[in-house]
Amino acid sequence: MHRFFAPDIADTLVLPEQESQHAVRVLRLVEGDEIEVVDGRGGLYNCRITLAHTKRCGVEIVSSTSVPNHWQGRIAVAIAPTKNLDRMEWLAEKATEMGIDRIIPLLCRHSERKELKTERLAKILVSAMKQSLKATLPRLDEMTLIRQVLAGTSLPHQRFIAYCDEATERRQFEQCYRPGEDVIIMIGPEGDFSPEEVEMAVANGFVPVTFGESRLRTETAALYAIAACHALKHK
Repeated sequence: MHRFFAPDIADTLVLPEQESQHAVRVLRLVEGDEIEVVDGRGGLYNCRITLAHTKRCGVEIVSSTSVPNHWQGRIAVAIAPTKNLDRMEWLAEKATEMGIDRIIPLLCRHSERKELKTERLAKILVSAMKQSLKATLPRLDEMTLIRQVLAGTSLPHQRFIAYCDEATERRQFEQCYRPGEDVIIMIGPEGDFSPEEVEMAVANGFVPVTFGESRLRTETAALYAIAACHALKHK
């Protein structure tokens, strides 16, 4: 069954324009056809099309249910976007497919990309959520200065910063991560965090960690961290 995203479906009973076009113009769905709709907050609705309109496809809700995440604890990654935007888009897609709650694009001293338009990334998150049969849409922040992230009042107690400098004492991520608890992991740019940024992070409760002997690209390190959070919950 085809799945669509409509954050206000329970109130409006109408698909957003882009989803309406896809349903009616691309998939050729008509009145009476049944579809699935997710609201991005865990709600899954079985619906029947009542108005096959390309701009405002109307539906009636046949049934609804709540779809919990398949992981415990909220996973957040704060990552310096790569210069090549394709790599950041790939990460956003794969992270959503695997399961993540929040992505924070991070502006650091050595950041290769100083600005980031999030409109396309947001669309990728929606597509990946539907493709992977999830009902919760990850939160995508705007580009945020690292000091603003560190000053956040709602950061989880479990905080890690992935750092490559061997002169700094680091722990293996797998040895200090507590499965099932909320976590935020900071991943720096290709040029890594500056020593001052690491010092500031440590002062704010972040634990320097390493993901092994290999030096990973920014997006690879982020995906490794997310995969580890999911894998370690089974230990």
